[in-house]
Amino acid sequence: MTLLFACACGAIGSNIYYAQPLLVAIAQTFHRTPASLGFLVTATQLGYACALLAIVPLGDVLDRRKLIVRLLALNVLALVAIVVSTNDWVFLAANACLGVTTASAQLLVPFAASLASEKTRGQVVGTVMSGLLTGIVLTRSVSGGIAQASGWRAVFGVAALVTLLLTLLLSRVLPNDRGGGRVEYRALMASLVTLARANPTLVMRSLYGALVFACYNMVWTGLTFLLTKAPYGYSEGLIGLFGLVGTAGMLSARSAGRLFDRGHGNAATGAFACMVLASFALVAMGGHSLVALLAGMVLLDVGVYGLHISNQSVIYSLAGDARSRFNTIYLTSFFIGATAGSSIASMAFAGAGWPGVCLAGAVCAGVLLMLWLGAQRFGRQALSLPAGD
Repeated sequence: MTLLFACACGAIGSNIYYAQPLLVAIAQTFHRTPASLGFLVTATQLGYACALLAIVPLGDVLDRRKLIVRLLALNVLALVAIVVSTNDWVFLAANACLGVTTASAQLLVPFAASLASEKTRGQVVGTVMSGLLTGIVLTRSVSGGIAQASGWRAVFGVAALVTLLLTLLLSRVLPNDRGGGRVEYRALMASLVTLARANPTLVMRSLYGALVFACYNMVWTGLTFLLTKAPYGYSEGLIGLFGLVGTAGMLSARSAGRLFDRGHGNAATGAFACMVLASFALVAMGGHSLVALLAGMVLLDVGVYGLHISNQSVIYSLAGDARSRFNTIYLTSFFIGATAGSSIASMAFAGAGWPGVCLAGAVCAGVLLMLWLGAQRFGRQALSLPAGD
């Protein structure tokens, strides 16, 4: 069952990343400049963040099985709309809907955590998230290859078919969940504020997540612009292959889960934050050095995904029966950071090129590390840090 959850998260979560290595090809179709299309990635992730806030909390009170399957069916429709889009505004609206319906992946993660035993929860979360990361890695590589052979629309056509098959599979094999019933939605949403106020560790971990994913998206949004220009001048297929460096992040996810289970979650968090900051020194040199760029991206992926799994392991250990709502608070912050990172990267590249993107990312990573250091010095008792943090 853990393997099923991991594969499902990988297939679903990949849908919001297909456009990243294809921005130049999409821009040519709609007669726009590549830099101006950074908002397309932003729209998808903003839709995802809105769904995390408005839909994922329902996983604590409704039948998650039914909710997941229905969202996946809508996800298929959004992918088909992207395939047949005739202008950039239709494409933008379809991508926003795609982001909203892809949030089903974040119903699966707390679902898996609730099925796991307390002693193995960190490892289970790490395994499921490894599946998600594998999907992201393969997305960038496969989408670039398909686009080069058959055009960017074929990428979303294949995604629609895969998602349709997954919808049919999950509708049959997902375990039964609690029965659905009437729910006071306003009270459910108000409880998010109550949970945040009562759990300062959740708030701090949400800030970590927002900052680290902003760093990640700055690099990946700016990378497409960098690699299409001199000295690289790469095609969509070659740009997609850069996603393979994410296998390092995939491996770090399971390791981070095991470190938490063994009581080393807080030390691991600091180490991963340092990796993210150090990676920007290498990716900055990547403007003229492919070796430095690849090394920096490997270090970035290890730091980002290791810190992400450390965060999730901590909050799920605190959540009890409120895992979907804890996930909502954390991941809404996480993807608000992602949205901000994509926007900042587009503006920074337009104004100062690749060095501007790297400087903005380094500043963000520095703030992250200072927050962690401040928590060690002043906040451990105030944050009521759990065992292993």
